[in-house]
Amino acid sequence: MMEWIKIDDNTYLYEDGGVRFFLLIGNEYALLIDSGMQVKNAKELASQVTDKEIKLFNTHTDPDHIGSNEEFDEILMNPAELVNYSKPYSSVSIIPVYDGDVIDLGERKLLAIALPGHTPGSTALLDKNSGMLFSGDPIQDGRIFMFGPMRDLSSYILSLKRLLEFKEDIKDIYPCHGTYPLDISIVDKLIDGARRVEKGEVSSKQVELFGNTINAYDIGVATLLCE
Repeated sequence: MMEWIKIDDNTYLYEDGGVRFFLLIGNEYALLIDSGMQVKNAKELASQVTDKEIKLFNTHTDPDHIGSNEEFDEILMNPAELVNYSKPYSSVSIIPVYDGDVIDLGERKLLAIALPGHTPGSTALLDKNSGMLFSGDPIQDGRIFMFGPMRDLSSYILSLKRLLEFKEDIKDIYPCHGTYPLDISIVDKLIDGARRVEKGEVSSKQVELFGNTINAYDIGVATLLCE
């Protein structure tokens, strides 16, 4: 049985078979950042750590990030992500979180930074007190999915370039895949690698994934999976 991993007194992560999600606790309520893949009871698991009200924010809605969404009546997300959401949401209240919005957990403010490209509504949260950036999938040192509908490499590069505007505020990056924490310096390396892929300067290796033949581009710091 997996257990919560403590980052600090009010921040935890949970490893869920290749993906991780996070629990951030404020003075007023707690926030789950994503809800896992294999587990279907992320909210119940979070209640083992805190007795505060627990809300959910989705960094994006790929299937490995929404495993426990049914536990919630309200879900915070960038509304641009609804085109990627595979679950019915007519009976769920979607609380829109736009780029630049601040989610205040009570003496703990999280700045939403939109990072479209991996998915249309991919959004990171920056803890303004600690400098922790919870990046979802776009910033990581693992495999970054850039194949299939609604993925766009050019948008991804522009999002990463824009993220650098916040580099003085970002101390550590906590992605949902790969190793953690990461340094902000990875963003420059991802930009450089993605640009080289876009220009055709990186050779690819074909891999089979979910019944598709995908081009895997090793850019040194990560692998971009593209069509």
